[in-house]
Amino acid sequence: MATHPRIEEHPDLLAMRAHAMEVSAKPALQTAEGLTLLTGLYMAISPWVVGFNGNPLAVSNLVTGIALAVLALGFGSVYERTFGMGWVAAAIGAWTIISPWVVQHASATTGTIVSNTVTGAVAIVLGLMTTAMARAKRRP
Repeated sequence: MATHPRIEEHPDLLAMRAHAMEVSAKPALQTAEGLTLLTGLYMAISPWVVGFNGNPLAVSNLVTGIALAVLALGFGSVYERTFGMGWVAAAIGAWTIISPWVVQHASATTGTIVSNTVTGAVAIVLGLMTTAMARAKRRP
């Protein structure tokens, strides 16, 4: 009876883990992780900072901000399992940009629009940066 190696010992999986560890050790990715966490936390508290709490957009920002912060924590702690999810941060950023018009319709204020647009743009850039670093080829 032949014995098969466990999946954890497969050479491709070991190479992927080594690549993830190499990428996650880069200061640029660590900076992106930290900034993504701060962006998510700001997004979550922005209704109270900018002053639009008490409307549906506040709930949207709170939920998406917490989701972005949790995603950033995943990037920082288990990067080898979450590196392919950088696009989710970009999607959250895109939602943040359009949410004042989708959720609040015509009652969005200038402060709401500016806050969500800037925060969403930062989330998109950081998400794309994380995705690009994950897809970067290994150097020989």
